[in-house]
Amino acid sequence: MFSRFALPFVLLAALLGAASTHAQSADGTWLTQAGDARVKISKCGGGICGHIVWLRDPYDTATGQPATDSKNPNPALAKRPMIGLPLFSDMQPSAPNKWSGQIYNADDGSTYASSVTVTGADSLRVEGCVGALCGGETWTRAGR
Repeated sequence: MFSRFALPFVLLAALLGAASTHAQSADGTWLTQAGDARVKISKCGGGICGHIVWLRDPYDTATGQPATDSKNPNPALAKRPMIGLPLFSDMQPSAPNKWSGQIYNADDGSTYASSVTVTGADSLRVEGCVGALCGGETWTRAGR
């Protein structure tokens, strides 16, 4: 027979178990909204890291060589290959299923304030801001 004191503990345990099943991981490989790159996200310290692992067009059409970070204003960094390029820095948990930090945009060679939010088992919202102007896109999980 259940004691009247046991019921609150059973309910609390059920609620805590349900809450933990809703926590979703950003770990894995994600396809950008345009479908032109795949980004591998993994745990990194207390936050997450992400780097490019695949490009639809991995070669520079002008040179025939592997694509590089040519838009980077730092000449030394402009020579690094796009495959393996780190995109996130200081991405730390900021809410359930959300991380905030900075994202590097290889299209313009700039770094922006950013957040990454897992919005479903196979969807990730990536947002960036410059001042008051913000934008974002939804990435889908690749290779499930």
